[in-house]
Amino acid sequence: MEQGFEGFSGQAYSPAGDKGRFVLPPLFRKAVKESSGSRTLCLTKHDRWPCLVGFGLSRKAEFERQLDREEEMAFKFGREFDRETRASQLNGFAELPFDDSGRFVMPEFLRDLGDVGDGLYFQGGGRFFTIWNPDQIATMGDDWAAAKAACKALVAESRAKKK
Repeated sequence: MEQGFEGFSGQAYSPAGDKGRFVLPPLFRKAVKESSGSRTLCLTKHDRWPCLVGFGLSRKAEFERQLDREEEMAFKFGREFDRETRASQLNGFAELPFDDSGRFVMPEFLRDLGDVGDGLYFQGGGRFFTIWNPDQIATMGDDWAAAKAACKALVAESRAKKK
C-alpha cells in the first residue's frame, strides 16, 4: 500500500449531481488518492452484498495473495475453486478518474449493478469501502444497525440542506 494510506473508515452520503455525476466525499477521496497515488477510483460489484465496492489501485497488489489464500482454503475443506473465474471477478473492476472536487461519472453498468438511485451512501471497510443505495442498506440485517442508522441520519441531513 502507498505510504500514508491507513485504510477506509467512516461514513458519508453524496446526492446525485448533474450530468450523471457523483462526488467522492472528502474523507474517501483523500484515502483513494493515498492508495492510488492518483485520482483513480476503482469500483466493482460486491461479491455478496447488494452494493458496490470501492478501493484504490494499491489493492491490486493484494489480489494474487488473496487468490492463494482462497485456493488453499478450498483445498483444505474439499471445495471446488476456479482460480481463473475468481481472478476475473477480483480484477474486473472499473478505474474511474475523479477531479479535485471528487466528481466522477459512474458507468451505467455499475449504476445497474449497484441499484444506484439519487444518492450514494459510503461505508468504510478498511482495505475497501462499500457504496450503497440507501434503500438497499436499509434491508440489511441487525449486524448493519450502525451503518443503517448513519445512512438514515446522513440522508436526512442532506435533504434538510436542500430545503
